[in-house]
Amino acid sequence: MLRTLKAAAVATAVAAAGALPLPACAQMAERVYDQGPVWQISSIETRPGMFDDYMAYLATTWRKSNELQKKRGDVLDYRVLAVDAPRDHEPDVILIIQYKNMAAFDRSLDDQDKDNALLFGSTPKSNQAAVSRESMRVLRGVMNTREIKFK
Repeated sequence: MLRTLKAAAVATAVAAAGALPLPACAQMAERVYDQGPVWQISSIETRPGMFDDYMAYLATTWRKSNELQKKRGDVLDYRVLAVDAPRDHEPDVILIIQYKNMAAFDRSLDDQDKDNALLFGSTPKSNQAAVSRESMRVLRGVMNTREIKFK
């Protein structure tokens, strides 16, 4: 009987240890990294014949928006990458914006409206510009990531 109780206790302990969430087990190791800046990566497919028009938009409005946020210290850097030989319905442009941290990335709607007023004159005009932009491109996806910095 005692042997059966010991075996049951061992089996319960093993089952309980196996039920621990993976992050709880991983916390036993010393952390060798810290959180870094936030990167937003957008995949864009320009519509046929609209590549140059879309580049003109990026060189003006999109660039002004990023420079405004860069001046404020929220955006650290930004890039436009052209994809070499994309297949049908795949992005031919990748937009990358590096934000200082998650707080800079996740600004309030009121703050975003202020930027829109500076760039477009008002939020309704900003919305009209967004509709116009959609005639030039198809957004194929956005990925928000956080850089990991090793200590």
